[in-house]
Amino acid sequence: MAAPRTAQILVASNRGPVSYALGEDGSLTAKRGGGGLVSGLSAIGPDAGAVWVCSALGDGDREAARRAGTGHLDTADTGGQQVRMLDIAPDVFAAAYNGVANSVLWFVHHLLYQTPVEPVFDAGSAAQWAAFETYNTAFADALAQEAAEGAVVLVQDYHLALVPGLLRARRPDLRIGHFSHTPWAPPDYYRLLPDEVAEAVLRGILGGDRAAFLTERWAAAFADCCAVVLGAEIVRDGGGAATAVRFEGRETRLGVHGLGADAEFLRERSRAADVDERLTALRAQIGPGRKTIVRVDRTELSKNIVRGLLAYRRLLETHPEWRRRVVHVAFAYPSRQDLAVYRDYTARVQAVADEINAEFGTEGWQPVALHVKDDFARSLAAYRLADVALVNPIRDGMNLVAKEVPVVSEQGCALVLSREAGACAELGEDALVVNPYDVEGTAAALDEALRMGDAERTDRTKRLAAAATALPPQKWFLAQLRALEA
Repeated sequence: MAAPRTAQILVASNRGPVSYALGEDGSLTAKRGGGGLVSGLSAIGPDAGAVWVCSALGDGDREAARRAGTGHLDTADTGGQQVRMLDIAPDVFAAAYNGVANSVLWFVHHLLYQTPVEPVFDAGSAAQWAAFETYNTAFADALAQEAAEGAVVLVQDYHLALVPGLLRARRPDLRIGHFSHTPWAPPDYYRLLPDEVAEAVLRGILGGDRAAFLTERWAAAFADCCAVVLGAEIVRDGGGAATAVRFEGRETRLGVHGLGADAEFLRERSRAADVDERLTALRAQIGPGRKTIVRVDRTELSKNIVRGLLAYRRLLETHPEWRRRVVHVAFAYPSRQDLAVYRDYTARVQAVADEINAEFGTEGWQPVALHVKDDFARSLAAYRLADVALVNPIRDGMNLVAKEVPVVSEQGCALVLSREAGACAELGEDALVVNPYDVEGTAAALDEALRMGDAERTDRTKRLAAAATALPPQKWFLAQLRALEA
């Protein structure tokens, strides 16, 4: 039996607010997640009639979804939120998630392809695209079932790019928004996609009433793609900025919401006992009187960890006065290890760190302290002690690490920031901005950051923290909601 149409507000995302582990005895153990969407939904309160639709990601999730059927998960597991988890066939999910979302759309928007040899779109790619359509259709069907008349639906990210158009066809009464958490590729690069795929993604998002992005830059790139690929009309304001896309008799408004750091949560969590313990351990590892260059990333190709390490090595080569006086604390947490290219990249990060330590290390000083086990408390401890934060992605929709470090830093922290991070639009004035491909330039910026005076570093950190927290997760979520309801 179909679920009743009762939800006034709906959120759709690949990953939900809860995950399940399946015990050998068939028991399910729930683990609640965090992040901007969880915080955002909590801002509207339990009486708002909100439902979160997500996908089952593993065996435990699938079992929980099967037990719930077309109903909702136990609210005791979800922190009181109404959550519908979709049991999408594992082969369909794998093809949609790894085959298309993470190996094609992510690569296009982050400009990651080595174009002389990739991408190659063939019959296998077509089968994966069919799975992506099936996956998006499952979400559209569930949202159509759950939504009350005239409800507001917030669809999240590139995994679900087709959902707005599919849902529009099923429920034209709904107010539908899509939010892209990634960058958006410029037209020439976007057109690496097969023509039918490039068109389908744009048409999917244009099925919504509103398409929103993290920065003006990404919104402009989306509009440019709509004009070039679809021949759509772009509506612009007096300053020339794109404000809407008109296509086939419909108008989709464009919006920008720069997700910020949650200052209250970060400051409270960073003073917890487990963070203090890890801070003591890190200080012992670094040694007394030494400065620290900190980075915290997943071993995601776009994060540019290898070039960051090469820049640090170049710093030690060209400025030998920093030897034994600085440690690069690099947290590189494994990501997407089911994809060979990510496993290879993770191995390369480890190899370069080992090379630097072998070349420059001395008794009592290890130049690179590389940590690969994910540990949020340890990341917060590193934020607190960092003298310099290195955030140098090749391309990033926002990069919250760049926003979090200034909030948590105890003594003030100089930020070396890639101009290709979305956060640069808000933080660039008080950061040391670098070209992420320029190892020599990044090394020079690290030297400048290390030499920065205490007063200047403190002043910059205060301004960075203010800019970083201008739109915390709850306000970010509510801003999207109000813009759709307007």
